[in-house]
Amino acid sequence: MIAIVIVIVVASTAAIITHFTMPGWYARWWYPLDHADLISHSARQNQLNPALVAAVIFHESGFVDASHSEAGAVGLMQLMPSTAIWIAAKTGGVDFKITDLSDPSVNIAYGCWYLHYLIDRYGSSEVALAAYNGGTENVDKWLADARREGREFNSLVDIPWRETKDYVSRVESTKAIYQRTYTEELGI
Repeated sequence: MIAIVIVIVVASTAAIITHFTMPGWYARWWYPLDHADLISHSARQNQLNPALVAAVIFHESGFVDASHSEAGAVGLMQLMPSTAIWIAAKTGGVDFKITDLSDPSVNIAYGCWYLHYLIDRYGSSEVALAAYNGGTENVDKWLADARREGREFNSLVDIPWRETKDYVSRVESTKAIYQRTYTEELGI
């Protein structure tokens, strides 16, 4: 009986240590990567860290190409059709059709362009991620509220939506894992 308890304690301890140290083999198991070449290419074109893009894809769609949300977002980077139409107009995609969002190359290219746009607009990847998840109108309101109170916007305090606050935190944490685990594949 004591031997069984010892085995359970040792196995549990090993599992906990493995989870928190996140060795490469373990990280690859929990955090998959598909379309590394597309991610690297579009990230470079848009001056983004490919690990950030991979982390967004992981949390938006779990790397399921044909992913659709209840809200109507489509594809790997879960773009809303209206946002994609706006991106197409801004980038010269005159032949763009909503069905193109199911194509990983189009979805990643548009998602990277939009993420770069948000980072430029807000000057911070955390605030850009909040806008990616919670919408620009909401982030603009949160920023205005902070300004009106005479203080800097703090994403850990000023994002009132738990889901969006958690999203920003999870993407940033996952970015570090992709950065460390897939340096060669992502060309980092």
